[in-house]
Amino acid sequence: MVSALYAVLGALLLIKLSWDVVRLRSMYRVSYGDGGFTELQSAIRAHGNAVEYIPIALLLLLFLEMDGAETWMVHLCGLIIILGRLMHYYGFHHRLVRWRRAGILATWLSLALMVAGNLWYLPWELVFSLH
Repeated sequence: MVSALYAVLGALLLIKLSWDVVRLRSMYRVSYGDGGFTELQSAIRAHGNAVEYIPIALLLLLFLEMDGAETWMVHLCGLIIILGRLMHYYGFHHRLVRWRRAGILATWLSLALMVAGNLWYLPWELVFSLH
């Protein structure tokens, strides 16, 4: 199952982002919130942003694959979402708005492709079945 690869990559990215938050909380001795530390604020938001997008993207990717989409399409959407999230993280981490913008555009493109693909491959006869 191709989507499992991207679920693993998404989980690894979430682990990395979580680790960044934990490391900075420990370094600044902040248990709750951000303690006013800009670096910690950025790490929290980078993690939060990934948590907001990765789960729905992986769900759409799994459904796309289960609905019978071509393998290349599943790979394309998976690659775009992972690259988009990595670009967004890089831009957040290095304060490069261009990279953040490119990352979110790639994320939105991937989501739009997966929504369209799911609508295309959806077994409509089962959706509207009266059984």
